[in-house]
Amino acid sequence: MSQFINIFVAVFAALFPIVNPLGGAPIFVQMTRACTPPLRAVLARKVAVNGFILLVISMLAGSRILTFFGISLPVLRVAGGLVVTFVGWNILNQGNASADTPAGDATSEVDIHRVEEQAFYPLTMPLTMGPGSIATAVALGTQSAFSLSDGYTVLFIESFGAICGLAAVSLSVYFAYRYGSEIERLLGRNGTNVLVRLFAFILLCIGMQIMWLGIRDLVASLPPHG
Repeated sequence: MSQFINIFVAVFAALFPIVNPLGGAPIFVQMTRACTPPLRAVLARKVAVNGFILLVISMLAGSRILTFFGISLPVLRVAGGLVVTFVGWNILNQGNASADTPAGDATSEVDIHRVEEQAFYPLTMPLTMGPGSIATAVALGTQSAFSLSDGYTVLFIESFGAICGLAAVSLSVYFAYRYGSEIERLLGRNGTNVLVRLFAFILLCIGMQIMWLGIRDLVASLPPHG
């Protein structure tokens, strides 16, 4: 039981601050403002499920996938950081939510399909599960002790603990996004716009930081001159 708890806490504690569901909730509401509450709930569930699947694949097979395509973690950080920076910049420069278009207005069938197509990109990746989360999940998978050398029981307990940790992160995303509009009502329209701009700027900075880490690692891997 202690092994399960240790793995669960380690996975959750490593990923929750990076995923940051509470920080992403205002941006999620801003990007789905034209959706009805039921549609936003469906999108929140899709983002949570997509994010869970993405994290599981990253943890269990991420390093093998990168090796297969010849992609290193620094390159993943540079490319992913560029995408995060782009999304943060777009959100930072988009107009404020119009007071004439309150959250929950009915959308047309075309708009519904257009919004649902955004469930994976950009709502799941990179807004929710960005390169930082993916790189962390890959690192957890490569650094973990998931091995048959300790027996099937230990392997099952550790794997189950890791999966539960990922599920807990995904559930936190669902509840934060699902009830993001309630948070918005508490903050008010102006407060929400300020918070969205703040987190968009933080998202842009996170993207730049991820890019810098990747560039630094790539430069450090260059052969010395002379």
